[in-house]
Amino acid sequence: FWLKGRAIQGWRGLLEFRRNLALASAMGKFIKAGRVVVLLQGRYAGKKAIVVKTFDEGSKARHFGHCLVAGVDRAPLKVTRRMSKKKISKRTRVKPFVKYANYNHIMPTRYQVPSEIAPASMCTDQQMDSADGRLEARKFVKSLLQEKFLAPPADKSGRPSKDVLYLRKKLRF
Repeated sequence: FWLKGRAIQGWRGLLEFRRNLALASAMGKFIKAGRVVVLLQGRYAGKKAIVVKTFDEGSKARHFGHCLVAGVDRAPLKVTRRMSKKKISKRTRVKPFVKYANYNHIMPTRYQVPSEIAPASMCTDQQMDSADGRLEARKFVKSLLQEKFLAPPADKSGRPSKDVLYLRKKLRF
């Protein structure tokens, strides 16, 4: 039979499901919208992303805990004063991506993007349904990230936000 979108087989399966549900509810939810994560599997393994929306119980299409993420596929390069405007504009370009990621395939970091970036407005479920919608979402994420990487929002002390600076750098491993 089906319970909360999952196929449960026999009484052992039911007991295991209830135990897992109890463990999940006992743990705090730390993967929320705005959390910076590192993807561990697939095409974007080792890339940083921002959680846009979470699906803890899964959905009809995906029967497992997952989240919608928007991330940086190609990070901007270092810029110096001596560079021309054309070279600076090329080096500050960002290549973004949007995708659904299983919770098992992401690693949360301690960083949380400032509320000014508004992760919920980056991408929606309706956009992810069609190729045109995903393209539109990627373009919006690209413009938003490029703008925030050029002039990072200030934190409480007035310095540039460490979270945005972390997201801007390529992960070295």
